Amino acid sequence: MPFEDSGSTSNLYYSFSVAGVHVVMLGSYTDFDPSSAQYKWLQSDLAQVDRTKTPWLVVLIHAPWYNTNKAHQGETESVDMKKYMESLLYNARADVVFTGHVHAYERFVSNAIRRRITRVYEDQADDCGPIHITVGDGGNREGLATKYIDPQLEISIFREASFGHGELEVVNATHALWTWHRNDDGEDVVSDSLWIKSISSVDSCKV
Repeated sequence: MPFEDSGSTSNLYYSFSVAGVHVVMLGSYTDFDPSSAQYKWLQSDLAQVDRTKTPWLVVLIHAPWYNTNKAHQGETESVDMKKYMESLLYNARADVVFTGHVHAYERFVSNAIRRRITRVYEDQADDCGPIHITVGDGGNREGLATKYIDPQLEISIFREASFGHGELEVVNATHALWTWHRNDDGEDVVSDSLWIKSISSVDSCKV
């Protein structure tokens, strides 16, 4: 793990940059409150991101901050970590947050809500927040998490309890293509897809 190169003192959280993308890996199972080493490291790391060199900011976390599946509801590593760190990612204009933990697929948002393309922040639609995607459906001995909370939240655009995998193709500095493939099908099928525009290219979201 390249944790030392990013100034981290733990391999549970670190960052690296590759091909125009700054990738941040956060640790759900280590301290994350404002007095913690991880929180202070994240503040420092995000402050050093140069969006002219890495126009994309992608974050990876194990436990999802947004989740309408009945599995893993209300867990500290999700609820409290979101409470402490969500504003850091929002103010840094993170593009996408990928998570796992829940053995299913779910996407918050981006799609037309009130006739506009939007993202999410503090449980509400927000054009300058990241897109949150849970893709914890790669498969394991515990099986799938098949039960969801109803009615489905407006910000939860797509959810499905099927084995699958996702691909993020960064096309250029302004656009990337996300696709989710359902592995249950006997052929290569794209079940969910989304063109993402980098927040760094959106004038109204620049900081």
